[in-house]
Amino acid sequence: MEHRPNSGFGENIYMASGGNLEGSDAVRSWYEEIRHFNWNNPSFQGNTGHFTQVVWKSSTELGVGFARRGNTIYIVCNYNPPGNYNNLYKENVDPPRR
Repeated sequence: MEHRPNSGFGENIYMASGGNLEGSDAVRSWYEEIRHFNWNNPSFQGNTGHFTQVVWKSSTELGVGFARRGNTIYIVCNYNPPGNYNNLYKENVDPPRR
């Protein structure tokens, strides 16, 4: 799987095989990256980029593609405007409420 080059959108892609997988499995997987996010230095990190795009406040539109082949699912989410811009993390990624 590869991200589309120069699409103008933020993009998360997901593929998994197994039992009764759904779109929520992709979102859960992306969101679980929160445990790796450095709240003391909010910035792009390769292991949290899906999470930060999912919650990015300035992204106001979402497009979703979902396909299934046998027991494998493929999900692509495009975000407009895209997120994960350096120096904008504090304004766009809130810590979880406790």
